[in-house]
Amino acid sequence: MSIFSDSEHIKLPASADFHVHLRDGAMMDLVVPTIRHGGVNTVYVMPNLVPPVTTVKQAVDYRERLEKLEPQVRFLMSLYLHEDITPETIIEAKKQNITGVKSYPAGVTTNSALGVRDYAPLYPVLEEMQRQDLILNLHGECPSGGDITVMSAEERFLPTLLNLHQRFPKLRIILEHMSTAAAVDAVTECGPTVAATITAHHLLMTVDAWAGDPFCFCKPVAKTVADRDALLRAVASGNPKFFFGSDSAPHPVEAKRGGDKIAAGVFTQPYTTQLVFDALEEACKSGVLNAEDITRDVLEGFMSGFGRKFYGLEDEMEEQIILSKADEEISRILENGATNVVPFRKGQRTWTLSWT
Repeated sequence: MSIFSDSEHIKLPASADFHVHLRDGAMMDLVVPTIRHGGVNTVYVMPNLVPPVTTVKQAVDYRERLEKLEPQVRFLMSLYLHEDITPETIIEAKKQNITGVKSYPAGVTTNSALGVRDYAPLYPVLEEMQRQDLILNLHGECPSGGDITVMSAEERFLPTLLNLHQRFPKLRIILEHMSTAAAVDAVTECGPTVAATITAHHLLMTVDAWAGDPFCFCKPVAKTVADRDALLRAVASGNPKFFFGSDSAPHPVEAKRGGDKIAAGVFTQPYTTQLVFDALEEACKSGVLNAEDITRDVLEGFMSGFGRKFYGLEDEMEEQIILSKADEEISRILENGATNVVPFRKGQRTWTLSWT
């Protein structure tokens, strides 16, 4: 029986969000306290600060700032793949409990100007990551240019994913914020060391959403109806290769509405679990998914269990959350006097979440 028809109140293990942007300074102060509002007690933190987190000391210091703000959340840290990263950096990262290294193709998204242009010079680093069992997190897009656009950038990156997997078969690789049916197929065909995260917003929108609303614009962009539906079916499949990573990426209002370019990023952190429930429930109502396929095991696996297992984590806190159909309204703006951010689906109704 579908979990949606089973009860007005759904109790699950706390969610784990394996892709978050928590920024620094005033924005960090604003968004970090919202993590648990979204039912999450474990997060994997992206390193694309300014300057990027390319040293172990930077990562450790950043973790300390985050833990001071929210001691009830487990923060998993990453380094930014860059020419300054060496095999020795990876060895030290392992000793300091850094979890992985994030790769950004140069210029494709927020604070990625110092990202990767060619993986070949970085092969010794990837070899050491494989040896030390650190995770490689891939922003899987090619830069726009020639016949590549934001709509084709992810699919054109997939041969790079397959090549890296072939060269480093024991290296755990995650294709982050997967957005296409082609990516679902590619990850499915890879061996057990390759997985992918899926966001709430990619389960809820298509190209039409961000084409008319800057607060829906992100990288990778949401794509076609067929692509969105493939992501929904990947979640419902219960395949442990696919698990949750919100890619919640806050920007102040002025960065989303003005300036030379609209900042890429959708902010979902206070409602991450609730929005996944909205997406699956809406997909069942529209006939994209069968309601009976959305079981407790499927939800527990996607929101928590599959990702924790891939990362080799125990659920040490063993906390529980309860989602209720109480029709909560998503905040229209969050602000703290120094900065602000507008949540995805502002003003719309969503599930109410509480902790037990």
